[in-house]
Amino acid sequence: MQPPQPTHGWLKHLNRTLPVGLVLLIGLTSALANWDFGLILQNAERRYGSLGAAKQRIQAWDALIEASATSAEPDKLREVNRFFNRQLRFSDDIRIWRQNDYWATPIEALVKGSADCEDYAIAKYFTLRRLGIPSDKLRITYVKALNYNQAHMVLTYYASPSAIPLVLDNLINEIKPASQRRDLLPVYAFNAEGLYLAGSSSKKGDSKKLSRWQDLLKKMRAEGFAIGEG
Repeated sequence: MQPPQPTHGWLKHLNRTLPVGLVLLIGLTSALANWDFGLILQNAERRYGSLGAAKQRIQAWDALIEASATSAEPDKLREVNRFFNRQLRFSDDIRIWRQNDYWATPIEALVKGSADCEDYAIAKYFTLRRLGIPSDKLRITYVKALNYNQAHMVLTYYASPSAIPLVLDNLINEIKPASQRRDLLPVYAFNAEGLYLAGSSSKKGDSKKLSRWQDLLKKMRAEGFAIGEG
């Protein structure tokens, strides 16, 4: 089966918002509080009604977090990457949300059972942050997927500031160093600390409020997640 093609709608929104194409992101607090999945499920059922198979996906997410809490970081990366790549099928925002660009919360993605590339990266980012991996090791990274000639989004992990990052991607299941992903051309990345240009370990901008990210955090708080603004 041909891998799903990545989307580029999010980039068009950013280009409209920021004339120089820079993405400045508001981050999370250094530690995320425990998540009450009982409350989260209640809120989801109030919004969506009977969840059906989605309830099992959300409960499996809770179980993943519980089971991985004491795992080593490489194991957390593998388990989280595998979980979302298996639980969610790729589709674009037009098909899922009838919008050109929509950033879904992990709950929204699990309820739908479908995700766009940024939704995979967002879900993996929040889960790994919840599992205690600091934001300075994680970057949501904009790349060009050369095989498709399209913009794409992945999550990258840095064991140290100067390390070659590992790439968590929905296009392939294996986590590989960026040096082995010749099909991806990095452009820039962001996390709670700020903006990074391709190939740079130093920040090129301060974290600023990005409306689409702010909307995402607001939605997650309404879903019952204890998330600060940083």
